[in-house]
Amino acid sequence: MKTMKRFLCLVLSVLMTAALLLSGCQKSVDTGKTEIEIVQYKQEAVKTFEKIEANFNATHDDIHLTISSPNDATTILKTRFIREDYPDIIGIGGDVNFSNFVDAGILMDISDYDGLKNVKQSYIDILEGLEFVPTEGTFGMPFAANAAGILYNKAMFQEHGWTLPTNWNELMTLCKTIQSEGILPFYFGMKDTWTCLAPWNALCVDLAPADICQQVNEGKTTFTAAYKEVAEKMMQLLPYGEEGVVAYGYNDACTAFANGESAMYTIGSYAVPQILSVNPDMEIGSFVMPGNDDSDKQYLNSGVDLQFCVTAECPNKEAAYEVLRYLQDPENVQLYIDDQTSVPCENGDFKIPAVLDDMKPYIDNDKMVDYQDHHYPSEMSVDAIIQTMVINGDIDAFLAKFDKDWVRYNRDIIRKVQAYQEAHQS
Repeated sequence: MKTMKRFLCLVLSVLMTAALLLSGCQKSVDTGKTEIEIVQYKQEAVKTFEKIEANFNATHDDIHLTISSPNDATTILKTRFIREDYPDIIGIGGDVNFSNFVDAGILMDISDYDGLKNVKQSYIDILEGLEFVPTEGTFGMPFAANAAGILYNKAMFQEHGWTLPTNWNELMTLCKTIQSEGILPFYFGMKDTWTCLAPWNALCVDLAPADICQQVNEGKTTFTAAYKEVAEKMMQLLPYGEEGVVAYGYNDACTAFANGESAMYTIGSYAVPQILSVNPDMEIGSFVMPGNDDSDKQYLNSGVDLQFCVTAECPNKEAAYEVLRYLQDPENVQLYIDDQTSVPCENGDFKIPAVLDDMKPYIDNDKMVDYQDHHYPSEMSVDAIIQTMVINGDIDAFLAKFDKDWVRYNRDIIRKVQAYQEAHQS
């Protein structure tokens, strides 16, 4: 009996100790403040968001903000959604994941949020263009965008007197000129399949309809018809790149470009921090990919790289809106722009990173079109399909596979789109 009593006392002691330890490990202590949690996917910007979180909490007595920036945040978010464990705000890109979240009713309509009036309409339009079917409301606050085209070595261009091309013929002439002077025009780094999407997206904005994926879902056209010129021009670029274009990856290309081994690099502004880590003194410029023959009809490939969405289950909408207002404070926007070499989605007198100077006229005049791959389902692995074309050069096989795989991986969405069409024919 004494042994049993001692055992029960020991168990009770362990349980009490565990309870105390668990209470000390809880996410937050009840402070009487409204708790707002953000989970955002830009893990590379964790230090910036740590500053924003600390400054917010130091200046707000009624709201406590927690910002998490985990690795593979999108997978974590999907897991939490399955468990119905919703953060108040999520920070995600403007891509097919956003489309799925809108379609599933996970995000709150924030049309009544007053801060939307400060956001460039072009980026709100880009988000609306991602919806599988038109859905009434606004479901994200665009915060920061990126810009993709062609990075170039400013010092090398100045030394040789090369001018920036404004149409496709000028680009091809420039490549021949650079090559004739014994310099490699491009580095591509297409061993990593995702890098194949950089020149692909940049060409698509000039050569394919911005809503081509929607048109295909509606049965109005095919990718074979829309993407043939894009694929042909993608292949025309390759002879001006490194030998064995799929032998080198993203890191190799960044290092080679940083060391002056090529004059240009077909990648977005997001690569600049890595390039500068190799050569901090390098002067990098970036110009729009001139995909067609008309200098007046070129567009900047730019999409919503980070947006903030309030989840439909958020119990404290006004507190969440207060956090959004704080994120939109010009000082915080500039902090993020400087850290991530990005483009502000908000109107205002912001200092754009110098690397984007040549793209500024497009940014100022809203001449921007979203990335095509933001509409592609990840399961389809379009980057790998493009890489196969790069290796074997078979454009017809590439286009046929694109159309076939699109139907395979988008069957449910196509049915949904066509059902919407039938219901709204009038």
